[in-house]
Amino acid sequence: MKAELFDIFDEAMNLIGQAARSEAHAKGYWHQTFHCWLTRREGDRRLVLFQLRTANKDTNPSCYDITAAGHLAAGETVAQAVRELEEELGVAVPFEQLVPLLRWQEEDEGVANGVSYIDREFSHVFGLVWDEPLATMRLQADEVAGLYEAELTDMIALFEGQIETVVASGIALQQSGSGNVNVASQAVVRASQFVPRDLSYYIQVLRALEKLT
Repeated sequence: MKAELFDIFDEAMNLIGQAARSEAHAKGYWHQTFHCWLTRREGDRRLVLFQLRTANKDTNPSCYDITAAGHLAAGETVAQAVRELEEELGVAVPFEQLVPLLRWQEEDEGVANGVSYIDREFSHVFGLVWDEPLATMRLQADEVAGLYEAELTDMIALFEGQIETVVASGIALQQSGSGNVNVASQAVVRASQFVPRDLSYYIQVLRALEKLT
């Protein structure tokens, strides 16, 4: 299997070369990621969508996360990374339909499958108003275990520490004789169940999404 290559950068985001994904994470090279948060309108309600990572992910398994996200491959542009929406959710939209929200720089260290990693990312963060119901989504079974939505204002209050839980509704993948199917699901969600990041990331993104709806 051919190694996945990343463009790698210095801390000022100057391109310095390319490296395999494993090397980038072993040596802590800066690389690029794509984040896209979907928000949905339902009458007067304003909702934000977030995914549940599968239990077999090598990092942060079974955590709630960005609606769709992924790494940029070597030579790939941010515009081309819109493919993540179709791959993970079955949402095919042109890049021009996305709204830039912010660019985020973060570092994380840990151990995955017994191997230490240093993950340094430049994340290009976008929003998308998507008014189709969740039931129409086609989830990528090896990446996404479920997709949930909750009131946008409640999610801001959750990450700001004003409330402890939010009730979210959505879909979860369930195996059947004919393959994976979407089934209705509900969850009581805590901020601590999301992928660990600086809470200001979530707050800034959610407040930026408010301006789109």
